[in-house]
Amino acid sequence: MTNRPLDLTTVQAFVRIAELGSFTRAAQATGTTQSAVSLKLKRLETRLGYRLIERTPRWVTLTAHGAAFLQRAQELLEAHDRARAAITKARQRLTIGISDHVAGPGLAALIARMNTRDPGLLMEVRIGSSADLLQKFERRELDTVLVRMDTGRNDGEFLGEETFGWFAAPDWRHRADEPLPVATLAEPCNVRIMAGRLLDEAGIAWREAFVGGGVAAVSAAVMANIGVAALAPRMLPLGAIDIGRQLGLPELPSLPIMLHSNVKLGRPSAAVDELAAAFRSRL
Repeated sequence: MTNRPLDLTTVQAFVRIAELGSFTRAAQATGTTQSAVSLKLKRLETRLGYRLIERTPRWVTLTAHGAAFLQRAQELLEAHDRARAAITKARQRLTIGISDHVAGPGLAALIARMNTRDPGLLMEVRIGSSADLLQKFERRELDTVLVRMDTGRNDGEFLGEETFGWFAAPDWRHRADEPLPVATLAEPCNVRIMAGRLLDEAGIAWREAFVGGGVAAVSAAVMANIGVAALAPRMLPLGAIDIGRQLGLPELPSLPIMLHSNVKLGRPSAAVDELAAAFRSRL
């Protein structure tokens, strides 16, 4: 006997012969021919170095070695079946990072639809800043990220450009004798940095009236008349208005949205393609 692994198909043939007491029935159970079953048994016996089955025209019986090997052979096949079942039934995991400025209010519904269509895929979503998500992507903590383009990289798949405006509640009024109250995300948000830089370059006095942990919080601050915010139109509740031109605020540039992904095959890849298509349509 050598150290080579056993061929599971030969072990299966032996177990079926032993359990059913017939080469013919073993062949039927395994969907093959009697001669194929005989050949597999012979290969296993050669591999082990001893006879497992005694066969006559009228009956089939186990040798002493065969009787000793049967339980171990059955346990081996059961372990194999459990392992295969676990792989088959296990949900494939896909971790996605999406920039808070990219996510949008329809994200939850989109992920829910995708999960319903493919219950075998477990999607986990992380919302954060583009810089933080890209770092996690580089550390392989995330499979895929949708972020604003980082000026320090030129890779990734272009999905579209996000437009921005200066938004406020319909009844909000700016007091000309006071700095412009701005609602913004916390650092290290690049939109926050961009908006502050443009206001400074335009010589417009401003103050941070609200610093929120996410776009939803900033949007709520806008609708509560706390101040104005530099946001994408699709992020805002119905009723917010762009007051940039009215107040003479600097024009905000469009920002490219990029997809970075390590996923190439199978269900996760199909899900990433669907997610990318959904964001392309929104952008």
